[in-house]
Formats: sequence, C-alpha cells, structure tokens
Amino acid sequence: MNQAILFNDDLLYKADNKIWQFSGLLAGELINIEITTSINEQTFSSSDKFDWELAVEDWLDQHEPDESNNIKLNLL
Repeated sequence: MNQAILFNDDLLYKADNKIWQFSGLLAGELINIEITTSINEQTFSSSDKFDWELAVEDWLDQHEPDESNNIKLNLL
C-alpha cells in the first residue's frame, strides 16, 4: 500500500544508542522513525537522510507502524 508520508526536519543522532531519529506525518499521525546504521555524525552526508526516507517509504509499502507509531529500521 503506497502511503504518503511527510518527513520533518528534526534529524537527531543518539550516540549512546548509535541510532538516528527523525519524525514524519502519516495520515495526520506523528510517526517516530529510528534508523540503526554504521553512519555516525562524522560520516553523515545530507544524501544519507534522503536514502533513509526512501527506505521508510519502501518499508511502508509492506508494513504499518507499531501501536506506538514507531518505525525502527536496521540499515547496517
């Protein structure tokens, strides 16, 4: 199911957990997205977030966010 998601510009790296976090709006609901990847603050480029957004859209074609409106992707 192809769903439109509007991504927010609130990207945050949580070094203690080694995850990137950002949010989006899906059907009027706030969705929290966590990305686990080997990319850290020193190796991050702006194209990485675009790639992650595409990965979330692909994931949404097959899945739904959990009951807490979270999406967790492992992109190692």
